[in-house]
Amino acid sequence: MLAETICSAVSAAGLGIAAVSAYRKRFLTAARIAAYSLVPIGLVLTGVVDWLAGIAFKPSVWIGFGLLAVAWLLFITTRAIERRGVGTRKERKAAARAARGEAIAPAASAPSLGTGLPATRTQTNPNPKQQPASSGEDFSDIEAILKKHGI
Repeated sequence: MLAETICSAVSAAGLGIAAVSAYRKRFLTAARIAAYSLVPIGLVLTGVVDWLAGIAFKPSVWIGFGLLAVAWLLFITTRAIERRGVGTRKERKAAARAARGEAIAPAASAPSLGTGLPATRTQTNPNPKQQPASSGEDFSDIEAILKKHGI
């Protein structure tokens, strides 16, 4: 009953503002305000306000909304964990076998789409001015830094 009264008052106030706007020769604005002000009374007359008021004050409805929110959070969390790269069940089993030292079956180690180029292809240097690093470089300074940090 209170909701219907409030909606009726809002509609009446909106229609009053629309009338003032029309008096000031702002007909487009007046029509838009009148359209907005007719929505609350339309909702009252169709019964939507009673339905919403019935839902808003039932604890069982709010418990249902809470359970739906928990389910949604679980779905989102599991999707995020799955996308972080945890891997599929086959990949996890293959990793567990490799950690135990068991032989990996050929089907489990089949190449995927992202394996890259075959090993037989050689890389060419597009910039001839840059020479590749020789294999006999001295890494003593890097080793000293690593030893300093205990690595």
